[in-house]
Amino acid sequence: MIKWTWAFVDRPQPDFDASARFWTAVTGTTLSARRGDRGEFATLLPGPGQGDACVKLQGVFSGGGAHLDLEFDDFEAAVTRVVERGGTIVARDEAWAYAKSPSGYGLCVAAWSGATRAPLPFVAPDGSRSRLDQVCIDIAPSAHDTEVAFWSGVSGLEVVPSSRFPEFSWLRSPEGGSPVVVLFQRLGEERATAGHLDVSCSDPDATRVWHESSGAEFVAARGDWLVMRDPVGWEYCLIRNDPDA
Repeated sequence: MIKWTWAFVDRPQPDFDASARFWTAVTGTTLSARRGDRGEFATLLPGPGQGDACVKLQGVFSGGGAHLDLEFDDFEAAVTRVVERGGTIVARDEAWAYAKSPSGYGLCVAAWSGATRAPLPFVAPDGSRSRLDQVCIDIAPSAHDTEVAFWSGVSGLEVVPSSRFPEFSWLRSPEGGSPVVVLFQRLGEERATAGHLDVSCSDPDATRVWHESSGAEFVAARGDWLVMRDPVGWEYCLIRNDPDA
């Protein structure tokens, strides 16, 4: 059974510090000590009593975007499901495995670390509330159905189609909830599967102003969301959605 989900902010290693400054500012978190052989990992830590962490920052050699870590109460069974559902295990140890989905998108499965309480939303100076709580996996039409079936099979969660936007669906949250939602977007073009971050906002326009004051740029308004670009050039979205839900 899936127990916890992490969103990873993947940014080029040279942009690690600038990315850390921005994402901690707009989420109201502090950065943990850096870990890894290159100091490539850090956790965005909520304040005392604000819930358990669910976002990490990773400096990568190439590319960027976002990926997910899924924690399970039965790690070995999760690894087995990755392979049975068409994925590939690239590297692993006794409690963690880096995998590739059928379309080549990277993810990790891990043993549950004990987190249970989603962090509280960030309250900006103007009172607007927001929370980085979703990773959207952008999938080409030819890979979409296989990819979505893989994620459902590995997680054990039902896929729920959107009633408003036919190109979107998501994994139903597990019993007890999840701090990070997994959203799927069927693209209108053939390209490699990738992921981006979504931030739920009580008032996206107000949150836009706060993010811009921290160095982000507005890109476009689309439906119920605003497309933004962070200070190092990677797009993410501000979603009109209750961050307390």
